[in-house]
Amino acid sequence: MRLDKFLVDCGVGSRTEVKTILKKKQVTVNGKVETSSKLQINETIDQIIYLNRQLSYEKFVYYLLNKPSGVISATEDNHHRTVLDLLDDDARHKEVFPVGRLDIDTTGLLLLTNNGQLAHAMLSPKKHVDKNYLADVLGIMDYADVLAFEKGITLKDYTCQPARLEILSVDETANCCRVNITIREGKFHQVKRMVASRGKEVLSLERLSMGPLSLPTDLARGDYRRLTEEELDSLKEFGVSL
Repeated sequence: MRLDKFLVDCGVGSRTEVKTILKKKQVTVNGKVETSSKLQINETIDQIIYLNRQLSYEKFVYYLLNKPSGVISATEDNHHRTVLDLLDDDARHKEVFPVGRLDIDTTGLLLLTNNGQLAHAMLSPKKHVDKNYLADVLGIMDYADVLAFEKGITLKDYTCQPARLEILSVDETANCCRVNITIREGKFHQVKRMVASRGKEVLSLERLSMGPLSLPTDLARGDYRRLTEEELDSLKEFGVSL
């Protein structure tokens, strides 16, 4: 692997920034100052140090974000903040992207990675990956709605796969309720459209889990962290190299 690619993959900077860093003699390879970006190194054996910090190569990285409202699940946008704007430079240099999407006003769990195979596997309709949501709803959902979700809600353009609707609480005075909804697809505005088809309206929506990953209770809205070893192990069920 070229030294400049290694440094970029380790989050040191962009290719242009890395060239400048090398010219400033801030990188050593096996104890020797190195200034050539074209140097071929063995990323698993050679010792590369930048500003007194030994670098470890990571081909793939995984971040769990508690998405806030008002940002979009994209890598760039001319009108809104994106989830990448919430990350630090190291994370952005890894060229991560969101696995799936959440609407701009939907909050909660979002996985970001640069592992395209894993993203494809988790989003594949054949995998039937559960996505679980907590929703506040205007209108009272009842047992008839539960049965309709189990059967599969029919929308204008497609029929949803069977889903689970659990009624958590009901406020008759305010004419609203709180529900838990689990779907296996991720169509555009799907949860909101399913609820709307039953004559109710989603007021707020938060994703609590996706497949084996759950939203940590101690991760504040807008914050993110790397996946734990246990969480990474749970992703091995998708059969791709991590």
